[in-house]
Amino acid sequence: MPLTLDEGDLARLRGANEPISLAEVEQVYLPLTRLINLHVGASRGLSRVTDDFLGRPASRRPYIVAIAGSVAVGKSTMARVLRALLSRWPDHPSVDLVTTDGFLYPTRTLEERGLMSRKGFPESYDVRRMIDFLADVRSTGRGETPVYSHHAYDIVPGQVQTVDQPDILIFEGLNVLQIGTGHDAYYPYTASDFFDLSIYIDADPDDIERWYEERFLLLQRTAFQDPKSYFHHFAHLTREQALVAARDIWASVNAINLCENILPSRSRADVVIRKGARHAVKELWLRRL
Repeated sequence: MPLTLDEGDLARLRGANEPISLAEVEQVYLPLTRLINLHVGASRGLSRVTDDFLGRPASRRPYIVAIAGSVAVGKSTMARVLRALLSRWPDHPSVDLVTTDGFLYPTRTLEERGLMSRKGFPESYDVRRMIDFLADVRSTGRGETPVYSHHAYDIVPGQVQTVDQPDILIFEGLNVLQIGTGHDAYYPYTASDFFDLSIYIDADPDDIERWYEERFLLLQRTAFQDPKSYFHHFAHLTREQALVAARDIWASVNAINLCENILPSRSRADVVIRKGARHAVKELWLRRL
């Protein structure tokens, strides 16, 4: 399969402060889409055999790929690149992308429960709604998810994203490989029960922290300048003050969440993509079963 993305495409797919080259796309991500393409074909074959055995009309369900990893590790960029590459395969041109941000509780609910400082932790998500969405997509090919705004740092009232019969669904977020905790621990399913392939993006925590700080400083000069941004109160800080704020948020929220909840889920992934200090992929581990 030839590489069909060019530098212009890649520029539109990159996230803030997440460098990725065409060479890396060709050497890492394009072969990964080949693996997924083979899996999709095998999954469809197994589905046809099952339908024949049960004597029911043949049906095609979406193939679900999960992408997990820390804040600032590059999940969103990878998800967009994979979506662009996979949609160019003739066997599965319809590829949807959903992030778990839409399943965060609204800010009002988080404030009422005293969880704003725990946003991104397992208890800040409506896990049951997320599981119901995945179950609907798996069984009917269709589902709806709330829409999240990073600008407003909240769920957008009245808006939903509809998934309708995609060939492949990419499901990306911090918590996709986590097992339910607290009240959700008694729910009979976890998100992993609905995935055909799961990918974890890994890197040294010190590197991720540095990437987070660099991204924070970039956003402070750009998106945070908008008076309507939830983080506008950071806009007029000096560089040194902004760096202190970024380090405080990392230490008090993101580092704890990474160590306690995100990193322990790595062992459940089918594929682990390991990044080096400059964001470039240096290793890819494939589960051997």
